[in-house]
Amino acid sequence: MPQKNTAFFLLILTLLFSGCQLLKPIHKKANDPHPEIQREFRAAWVATVANINWPSKPGIPVEKQKEEAIALLDMLAETNFNAVIFQVRPQSDALYESQLEPWSYYLTGSQGVAPTPFYDPLEFWVEQAHKRGLELHVWLNPYRTHHIRGGPISDHSVVNTKEELVVGLKSGYWWFDPSLQETQDHSHAVVMDIVKRYDIDGVHFDDYFYPYPSYNFGEDFPDDESWADYVNSGGTLSRSDWRRDAVDTFIQRVYKSIKKEKPYVKFGLSPFGIWRPGYPGSIQGMDQYEVLYADAKKWLEKGWVDYFAPQLYWPVNQIPQSFPVLLGWWEDQNFTERHIWPGMSISRFEGEKQIDEVINQIMITRGMLPEDPGTIHWSIKGLIENDTLRQALVNGPYANKALIPPMNWINHRPVKAPDIDIIKNSSGITVSMNEKEHVAKWIVYSKYQGKWTHTIIPAPNKTFDLPYYQTAKPESRSPLTSGKVHLLEELQITYINRLGFESAAYIYRF
Repeated sequence: MPQKNTAFFLLILTLLFSGCQLLKPIHKKANDPHPEIQREFRAAWVATVANINWPSKPGIPVEKQKEEAIALLDMLAETNFNAVIFQVRPQSDALYESQLEPWSYYLTGSQGVAPTPFYDPLEFWVEQAHKRGLELHVWLNPYRTHHIRGGPISDHSVVNTKEELVVGLKSGYWWFDPSLQETQDHSHAVVMDIVKRYDIDGVHFDDYFYPYPSYNFGEDFPDDESWADYVNSGGTLSRSDWRRDAVDTFIQRVYKSIKKEKPYVKFGLSPFGIWRPGYPGSIQGMDQYEVLYADAKKWLEKGWVDYFAPQLYWPVNQIPQSFPVLLGWWEDQNFTERHIWPGMSISRFEGEKQIDEVINQIMITRGMLPEDPGTIHWSIKGLIENDTLRQALVNGPYANKALIPPMNWINHRPVKAPDIDIIKNSSGITVSMNEKEHVAKWIVYSKYQGKWTHTIIPAPNKTFDLPYYQTAKPESRSPLTSGKVHLLEELQITYINRLGFESAAYIYRF
């Protein structure tokens, strides 16, 4: 008679808990601590330059832009990612409302022209990402002023409005001169304008500092005039050191300014994956130190970043550029113990090799960086176009949701238990989360019949319902468990703050 007994028990339970009543915590200390939730950064890049990922074409209708954005964010949430890196400044233009730079050609098809009907894409992306429990990091190119696939150079372009700061390259690109103080001031102002006005979680630069040599057909960067001014003013650095110093100064300034304004906003850098050939000894490839004038090793050593994502776009067993060899070398330079979350190129491989390589690189990263693992996937296109890869991730390393590792190097106070209301009704309880300040995620730990489960809830959600009982899932039933009811015994409710730290628990036992 197990089914009749169960039905009778549930009837008694419903009568017992009928009506609504506000419950308050009755225990301040956990006798049975909840299990720890996995920590791992899981992100994908969304490129807007040349409409690589979004929107699909310049000037498509606003509603179509929104539909495409939601489809990308839904896919990430369903695949248990927890962050998106969204390019908002592809060529010194803006995919958001800005008084400093023009609306992007890639958005509307006409640089300087706002979307109609009006909306702010960045505001929309932030809101929709947070609704799905995803961090949103804005991705900016600090020096590129015109891309060869960026439409005509308009009157609104900084190529015309700040012509004293930019130089043309032989391939058709235009570039800010990084050595100029006015360049640094302008790009710094753009970054801080976004940090102050938008509820973002991070700021991100990729590998474009001084341009790749091919952009100027192999010739040197055309900064003769600013170099002559430096020498004539008594400068003593070599030309290479002078260029690197300009980039160093800018990177340090941006990091310090972000931390001063909003300490919880992460600053991430994703440089070319090789610092210099021969570091370590087996590595061969481009010398970004001498070609891009990017001393990425210094930025990591000095702690001018919160996370560091070298673009390790090569296979595990490609000896001259091996993924694990390079990852281990970068971690050896991590004296300030920042997060290292390597970039992976998921689209450079096909078929089974792609799945094997992606999963192997995720697992290698977990093994080498067990305290705070993470990876960033280049790009989201490789995920959208490959159902098999997404399924392999969900069935494998991304089977469960994960929390983003905390920023341990930032001073913080212990986080108090949240302000919670629990209201009981005839079928279960409703948890109302009243905490407002600096909440990134809610965590509801529930114990049924001695077994803990947890639910990660995006910060914008303020209520959560739980039943008083659970029945055994069909796939887990056996002659011993068939029809068995698991009673709710205990709740522990916490939140994750914007720095990534978990609060003390609100505890209630039934």
